[in-house]
Amino acid sequence: MSEEMMKQIISYWSQRAYTYSKLNEEELGWGMDERWLYSMESLFPDKPREETRVLDIGTGPGFFAILLAKAGYFPDAVDCTPNMLIEAKKNAGQYANNISFGLMNADSLEFDDNTFDVIVNRNLTWNLDNPCRCYEEWRRVLKPGGKLIVFDANWYHYLFDEVAKAAYDRDRESVAKEAIIDFNIGENFEVMERIAMDLPMSKKQRPYWDREKMTEIGFSEVDICEDIWKTVWTDAEKTNYSSTPMFRIAAVK
Repeated sequence: MSEEMMKQIISYWSQRAYTYSKLNEEELGWGMDERWLYSMESLFPDKPREETRVLDIGTGPGFFAILLAKAGYFPDAVDCTPNMLIEAKKNAGQYANNISFGLMNADSLEFDDNTFDVIVNRNLTWNLDNPCRCYEEWRRVLKPGGKLIVFDANWYHYLFDEVAKAAYDRDRESVAKEAIIDFNIGENFEVMERIAMDLPMSKKQRPYWDREKMTEIGFSEVDICEDIWKTVWTDAEKTNYSSTPMFRIAAVK
């Protein structure tokens, strides 16, 4: 990732760390924990939890890492933003000692080749300045036969596509009509829109772009689930984000 872009992204998420952490804390209380855990664990290797090496990249306030630690795993969790790691450790509470936290960039991980059985991340890849470089790096640290599980959406694609913009505007109308919180109106939202204008993933047709690039990089299987949002999202999320449904990609090294 370019140094300037990295600075902008770290600055943004540093400022968002506390409020994003509060949102993740609320999420952990929405009763969707088991659904999120199953959406990951159903793809994990058939081995004891304590023996399964899992890496959560872009852990943010620790949502995935905490779910995994509570379930009996001992995940590694990395992020490029120090403030996010502070929030993640705090949110983990009694499970913090079961999580190995690390300050790392997604495209330059400080792990040996063939280390992890599984890599997971959520709402990360759209932030990447060089997603192909990251996919190569993540494949490097996976064990042969290991899985990369990506949860993401076409966030900010509406900035480049008129049809997507019209659908995004309808979401805002639906949110107002139902009198629920609009998740797209918040702290420094316009700042992230400006950053997203320069991020390559905002312009891609995902997840098909990802599948093509992962295959070129050398992943042997790339499975796409386009309706994972139906399982893991609350009703409020479905209303807020109906124009940008979350997908799941599972790729095998």
